[in-house]
Amino acid sequence: MRIGVPKEIKSEERRVGLTPDSVREVTDRGHEVFVERGAGAGAGFSDDEYTDRGAVLAEDADELFDAGELIVKVKEPQAPERARLRSDHTLFTYLHLAPDPDQARDLIASGATAIAYESVTDERGRLPLLAPMSQVAGRMAIQAGAHCLEASGGGRGVLLGGVPGVAAAPVTVIGGGVVGSNAVQMALGLGADVTVLDRDAAVLESLADRHGPALRTVYSTPTRLAQAVYTADLVVGAVLLPGARAPRLITRQMVKVMRPGTVVVDVAIDQGGCAETSKPTTHADPTFVVDEVVHYCVANMPGAVPRTATQALNNATLSYVLKLADSGVVEAVAGDKGLQDGLNVRRGLITEPAVAEALDLEYTEPLAAL
Repeated sequence: MRIGVPKEIKSEERRVGLTPDSVREVTDRGHEVFVERGAGAGAGFSDDEYTDRGAVLAEDADELFDAGELIVKVKEPQAPERARLRSDHTLFTYLHLAPDPDQARDLIASGATAIAYESVTDERGRLPLLAPMSQVAGRMAIQAGAHCLEASGGGRGVLLGGVPGVAAAPVTVIGGGVVGSNAVQMALGLGADVTVLDRDAAVLESLADRHGPALRTVYSTPTRLAQAVYTADLVVGAVLLPGARAPRLITRQMVKVMRPGTVVVDVAIDQGGCAETSKPTTHADPTFVVDEVVHYCVANMPGAVPRTATQALNNATLSYVLKLADSGVVEAVAGDKGLQDGLNVRRGLITEPAVAEALDLEYTEPLAAL
């Protein structure tokens, strides 16, 4: 199979779909890999490293998309990339279609097959291709939040861990999944006063067992959520409904009542955000202020640490790339329930129920679409 790895063009995105070492594993299986010139530079991978491992360099995106059958990316395709997609292309990347009707419309019109990292499942129903970037984003949420809490970042001017004689900053994490658990770990490591909310008692029990009395676990209700948000210096939105739009748990009225200089880091912004006041931002201009509350809503947080993030992502995605290339897309998806869950678009049909519901489009079962 011919595999294409384009240079990411989303603002401030420096990750790349395949590392040079991953390219070697793919080419050793007899497949051709085309890498757009400079695609790995942002993550510290040179063109020579790719060619040394068997890749062919494409001079530009047009050449890359012309050559490739399986397009392996990181972020959702931007409008110029969507215009290059054909019906014989299979796109393998993060999509986050539920809050993005323009992207969905273009993918449908292209006739391409699109498999979303964020909805591929494993045998236990987990999200193995979302997990590594969720780990990175959860940890980065605390780093970013701590910086925004500084006076120069517009925050309350507090240190997360405090100092002897001065209380630690209260941190509220909404959601105890992969993002939330990693945010909790980082916040506790910095000495913050951390509360985590979730509606899954087993998740709360697991976090309590792991962290002991240092972590306050709360079963989430509207009243308890509001109380935890109002008393926090830093709020991390870490909620996830696989494939669907994130629920708006932090209302505009709640933001109005927060103390001036409070920071909201909305990690769920890829799926539309969990605060009514959230809107996507970039690493170049990461924050905005609503009612004196600082919002950090960067839609590709792991892009700030592209080398770590690319390596972590490839650890998870490579086996799926090999399966798609070795077996062919139809056979690979038909024989793997996890890839069927990841199939979002196939020849003009929406094959992810949460996306179909969010965009009010007709849903087609993956096997029927194949």
